[in-house]
Amino acid sequence: MASDEREGVVGEFDRLTVSERGDRVRISVHVRPRSSRSAILGVREGVLEVALTAPPADGEANSELLGLLAKSLGVRRGDLTIITGASGRNKLIEANGVSPDDARVRLAKAKR
Repeated sequence: MASDEREGVVGEFDRLTVSERGDRVRISVHVRPRSSRSAILGVREGVLEVALTAPPADGEANSELLGLLAKSLGVRRGDLTIITGASGRNKLIEANGVSPDDARVRLAKAKR
């Protein structure tokens, strides 16, 4: 990817709404279960768009989401919590061990 394309991706993630709560950050996420691949898709209206291959049943999509975000953010899976939206497509995720700026940069790098 050319540097100007990379800057566009990082710029897109500057629009991601990330709030701080003490030493934790909160990120709004919209998931698309039963997709052909699991991936960070980008940012839409301040919300992180994520595609997941898992179906939205028996917590499979939530489990896959936490695994994907942990890998993307460079934190342990146990450092992530679904605050709201466990049974819906719109979720609020809380992450420990990452700053808002680091979260944006790491998620931008994870976008395929």
